[in-house]
Amino acid sequence: MPTDRKDLQIAHKKFIDFLKQQGRASATILAYGNDIKQFVDYLTEEKKITQVTSVLPEHIEDFKKYLAEKKYIAKSISRKLNSIKTFFRFLVAQNLIKENPASVVPHPRYEPAPPRILSKIEYRALRDCARDNPRSAAIIEVLLQTGMRVGELSRLTLEDISDKEIKIAPYESNAGRKVPLNPAAKKAIQRWLDFRPKTTSKNLFVTKNGKPLPVRNIRTLFNRLFKKSGIENATINSLRHTFIAHQLMAGAPLELIQKIVGHKRLSTTEKYLELIKSRPPSVNKLEEL
Repeated sequence: MPTDRKDLQIAHKKFIDFLKQQGRASATILAYGNDIKQFVDYLTEEKKITQVTSVLPEHIEDFKKYLAEKKYIAKSISRKLNSIKTFFRFLVAQNLIKENPASVVPHPRYEPAPPRILSKIEYRALRDCARDNPRSAAIIEVLLQTGMRVGELSRLTLEDISDKEIKIAPYESNAGRKVPLNPAAKKAIQRWLDFRPKTTSKNLFVTKNGKPLPVRNIRTLFNRLFKKSGIENATINSLRHTFIAHQLMAGAPLELIQKIVGHKRLSTTEKYLELIKSRPPSVNKLEEL
């Protein structure tokens, strides 16, 4: 392993350590790590560059072209470029380089796709596909009725569920919060608990073997359910988007929705207003989807 502080591999490792010290989310650290590794591998193999001081703006431009040739979409290239820009800002701050070669490299232009909102017909079709599976049905209902993140759902424990609310524990950069538990979600959870395998695990959702249900399994489940129900261009995050949009359309206050879904900024919640056609007078309650 190289020991030179200005070696790209060493700098990459130090960058990851820095992100961990900053308390960045594990998913963010993983994404940055993979993006920079791909860039470093490209520089080493294609450009024979191993030192951070040797990287020029044209090398980053060439990397963008390389990604495009590999059929990466503009959005993915832009995300990787953002990782590279953050990496070189770190190197400048550490006095490993004097100038940031990525600062003059522009992002590729693209129109970000709006959040996918499921219609009532679609989310009812999703329910129908999972009707005979208590665990799948409960997962759908909890996500649809609370707008929580899939990672938050996978970490729920039995103790987090009470009569009228669900407690979401703080995790990494996300603060803890409590979300209302409406009758539809409560009924679905109770049905699942009647079938839940006996296990020492405290997780609400477990596998057939009684082990905590991983996020990747939940994503795979939804890919299968979307295909089975004929719902196109949707991901598991679409249920979170659907909860937010439908509650705002029903007149729920922005601040209430922000608090329930855990948005750090109100502006993030406000963006959903662009997706809804009309909004009735504000009512301080949630609708059951």
